[in-house]
Amino acid sequence: MTSEIPIRTKPTGLSTRGASASESGSNDIPTLWEVCANLWDPNTNPEGYVSLGCAENALMHGELRDFINEKNLVDTNARAFTYGDGPFGSIPVRKALAKFFTERFGAFTPVDADQIVVTNGVTASIEHVAWALANPGEGILLGRPYYRAFLPDITQRPNVNVVPVSFGDVNPLSTDCVRKYEEALLESNKQGVKVRALMLCHPHNPLGRCYPRETIISLMKLCQKYQIHLVSDEIYSLTVWKNTVDHFEKEPVGFESVLSIDLDGIIDPGLIHVLWGTSKDFGANGIRLSAIISQSNPRFLAACRSPSLMSAPSSLAENAVTHILNDEKFLDFYIKTNQERISKAYAFAVKMLNQYDIPYAPNANAAFFLFINLSKKLQEKHPESVVDGEPHASTALVYKLLLAKQVYVVSGDEAGAEEPGWFRLVFTQPEELVEECIKRIAEAMK
Repeated sequence: MTSEIPIRTKPTGLSTRGASASESGSNDIPTLWEVCANLWDPNTNPEGYVSLGCAENALMHGELRDFINEKNLVDTNARAFTYGDGPFGSIPVRKALAKFFTERFGAFTPVDADQIVVTNGVTASIEHVAWALANPGEGILLGRPYYRAFLPDITQRPNVNVVPVSFGDVNPLSTDCVRKYEEALLESNKQGVKVRALMLCHPHNPLGRCYPRETIISLMKLCQKYQIHLVSDEIYSLTVWKNTVDHFEKEPVGFESVLSIDLDGIIDPGLIHVLWGTSKDFGANGIRLSAIISQSNPRFLAACRSPSLMSAPSSLAENAVTHILNDEKFLDFYIKTNQERISKAYAFAVKMLNQYDIPYAPNANAAFFLFINLSKKLQEKHPESVVDGEPHASTALVYKLLLAKQVYVVSGDEAGAEEPGWFRLVFTQPEELVEECIKRIAEAMK
């Protein structure tokens, strides 16, 4: 007689970290990938999710597709089926990237191909950087609000702590922010979490603005004072556009790369590292190619190359990106047209928000985000939703109301927002989708 084997309901045979990863999330809230697998289409999937939550730019997909197809950029030779020049980027793609950063980022010192490690996305680059710069249990400063995936990228496998920096009523992009970073650094060190680096997202996700040059220099001086690294994630560097609808008190800040700054007398150049990838500036999240640039720290680059077999880009992606970056005429056309379309898309989204009286944080001029506040709308309609002592409870309630309408946007709570009720809305999608999403948001708030 055979005995029955009991059915286990919890993961077995996993490490502590594996078990934790398998149980993360909530059964009530879909993951981004569950949303992406069930997207709304008015004809083929009207019951799917109306999503403006994923940081994707669809406005230039047609032009990029046509360029890749017309140039036959997936056509390759037998070397593409080998390890080529190594898992940290082929020589042709690193040379193309070096030229691109030197010219388009205005690098003060020309970038060399040997100063670049190529990965299969900025996610992998962030993970490599955290692993190379900090020991398990040490920390990296991260200003609030932040790109939400910084958290798993820095913490999950490198086992490095994120040290969040709160700003209160201080503009997080102004020079006044520096004292807040310093306060967070000193407190973290006091608590036993040694800070090893400061991470910027420049231009900023989710605020959609650029750091002024003087703020970057002040942060460099802070890093020099405490001998910590400054890492600038510049994945939205070319996605800076003209805001035609909001009223600015002064000219909005444009993008200036960390690479463009003369570091002499400011900071040890070995403490400066820059990240970039094709996902945002080229609306190509699926191509999966990124670069780590460090011009004065060969040991850091060697450390980042060490795990690169786990993050090697496809030779097909390398071939396509090499040709795109080397075609100056296409680059000029693509960047200019993309910026013009994003500007128009922002104006359309703002018009829709105003139509439904949904407040937003104005004066964005970079990336493709609108930070909207829905708790105020909820409290106007349902004052009973305000929970004493739980300021962020209304955010969770709004999220549930949105999901009930099959709407997916990113909660500000996930992005470390200091105030409740904020949500990040991605507006670089077809107008039909943007209009449908904002319409449903308004309906959810009734």
